[in-house]
Amino acid sequence: MSFFPKISFQYEVEEYLTKVFRNKELITALGTQEAENKYQSLLSHLSHPPSFTTVRVNTRLASVKHVKKLLFEEIQKQFKGLCVPVLEHPKLQDILLIPVIGPRRDLKKHASEVIVGAQCGYAVLRGAHVYVPGIVSTSRFVKAGDLVSVYSDIEGKCKRGAKEFDGVKVFLGNGISELSRSEIFSSTGPLKGLGVRMIEPVYLSPSFDSVLPSHLFLQNLPSVVVSHIVNPQPGEKVLDMCAAPGGKTTHLATLMHDQGEVIAMDKIANKVKKIKQNAELLQLNCIKAFCYDGTRALSVEKREDKQEGPPFLPESFDRILLDAPCSGMGQRPNMAYSSTLKEVTSYQPLQRKLFTVAVKLLKPGGVLVYSTCTVTLSENEEQVAWALKTFPCLQLHPQEPHIGGEGMKGAGLSVDQLKLLQRFDPSAVTLQGMDINSLQDSREDDLISLANKDCIGFFIAKFIKSNSK
Repeated sequence: MSFFPKISFQYEVEEYLTKVFRNKELITALGTQEAENKYQSLLSHLSHPPSFTTVRVNTRLASVKHVKKLLFEEIQKQFKGLCVPVLEHPKLQDILLIPVIGPRRDLKKHASEVIVGAQCGYAVLRGAHVYVPGIVSTSRFVKAGDLVSVYSDIEGKCKRGAKEFDGVKVFLGNGISELSRSEIFSSTGPLKGLGVRMIEPVYLSPSFDSVLPSHLFLQNLPSVVVSHIVNPQPGEKVLDMCAAPGGKTTHLATLMHDQGEVIAMDKIANKVKKIKQNAELLQLNCIKAFCYDGTRALSVEKREDKQEGPPFLPESFDRILLDAPCSGMGQRPNMAYSSTLKEVTSYQPLQRKLFTVAVKLLKPGGVLVYSTCTVTLSENEEQVAWALKTFPCLQLHPQEPHIGGEGMKGAGLSVDQLKLLQRFDPSAVTLQGMDINSLQDSREDDLISLANKDCIGFFIAKFIKSNSK
């Protein structure tokens, strides 16, 4: 049941992806028609938001039961008494799941329009209100207090400040404008703050603006799974190589009971600042964040005894998470992917540089977890095949919990190796909407199963470094 058009790509990227999902191994295993159906289903899923909002509870400060109660009350308030359940996950005992109601097909569209940029639009589809920096244009006479229909300019073709727009736009729902058109496009500089308060979004999902900020972290389900697979222990030294904005970093520190050391690196200063802010907000003290390029994190010279930050000596870490920079094709919702083929294929060599450094920084017997939020073979299964061939000291290891599917065929890995990988594939479940009646008729087990499958596209591999040199 597709409400939005399938995600669109630049022609050369579409050709590239079509070859990936029609590779010989896959066609041999599934048959041409089934492989094609899965690919088309994936394209439809990517343009729609996941079926659940996932929040991770900061178990250092509060119990899951306590936060669940507070969250249920908050959602009832936001949804004006509508009874939407808050579910605990049986295998991920620090997260809560909130079903997303929608798409709502009966919303009336208003004459006054607000056009927002694609990224702002995707945030609205996952529960956010519209903030002024995201607004691209409004109808001519919009005033504060007006009912407006909000649309996303998914191709980025609307000119800022335009009074009307006839290009490709996707309806996101209705809201109340907090400002007039003249205030939104004030010449005194860009305004901050709320622009449109959404009252009838196409997908009804709670807003988390200032909601229990020290108790909750909004995080996609597979991103929570990754830290559990790293499984850091109190007192260990752990490296998060590409850490911003710090969701996984803070999760690792929480799982270690804030005992030990979590080193977080990112090469963009503002992102490192965000990691530090999140650590402070969640009251975690074992995190040390550094602005540094992970490809240069290996020291070839002796370090000063007092030096805390990178570069580090070989075999410095008990566990390493490499949540690598990637093409991001698993992110949802996304209706128009703008990257070129050159950009898409630029990630594999960078990931290999980072991976090579990670292997050298890992202690013998240590754990290395590699993950991406993309769906290509070249950044996922092909990287595993390359790693096993390049580093004889590495062995693939079973993952716990294993909630997603196995790896995808096409990179020459054996059936047993593919079973050790974890690929979250949104096309594994039929695209379906959820209304309040179908939600109340659903069994909790079925809802949990849907949440496990209808999430973002994601990939995880876990390696152990052998003790032999």
